[in-house]
Amino acid sequence: MNDLLAGLQSAIGLILHLDHDLVEISLRSLQVTISAVLISAAIGLPFGAWLSVTRFRYRRLAIALLNALMGLPPVVVGLFVYILLSRSGPFGVLDLLFTPTAMIIAQVIIVTPIIASISHQSMRDLWFQYHDLLISIKTTKWQRMKALLWDGRRGLLTATLTGFGRGIGEIGAIMIVGGNIDHLTRVLTTAIALEVGKGDFPLALGLGIVLISMAILINLTIHILSRTEREGTW
Repeated sequence: MNDLLAGLQSAIGLILHLDHDLVEISLRSLQVTISAVLISAAIGLPFGAWLSVTRFRYRRLAIALLNALMGLPPVVVGLFVYILLSRSGPFGVLDLLFTPTAMIIAQVIIVTPIIASISHQSMRDLWFQYHDLLISIKTTKWQRMKALLWDGRRGLLTATLTGFGRGIGEIGAIMIVGGNIDHLTRVLTTAIALEVGKGDFPLALGLGIVLISMAILINLTIHILSRTEREGTW
């Protein structure tokens, strides 16, 4: 209980005083996760729509594989990206290892299947409703995808938020490819792990509270904006 109270006091103190390290780490966490989520959404949402309107021989297998990829072990993803970006790897010449870019790449691999799978499940139901209409007016596949993406945007927002929640709390892959380097690749999750290892539980709790508050604030903001849009259409 004392550690929890000390953590709360530490978090409040860090926030009120706009601690430089906390602000830097928080901004880097947002930079990495938001960048990864935007890239993942740009890939996953259209892919989910395409998978909903397209029929091909191994479609069921592709959907099953996509759902299985939602459970990718982050440590394995981190190891895979590490090998690719290491000096002896195929992309070692780019010198991306232990940079925020490497962390974004790892998060994209983890988050994209989540967004794609959830968005596909959402748009599959819409496709059942719109199938006859969109086929009858002879729309192209791209037009069908656009219709599903637009009308299913609130469900897709949920998919994107799920991806954000998965990314902001990631530590395994981030630690491997980022290295937790101070002032370069240290984010909230790796900073918490570091402080726990040092035995500084109050600061670790403070950082954890900031991380949770950040995730809740972003989710609430998007929820309010979505609700405002919905009320404006009535």
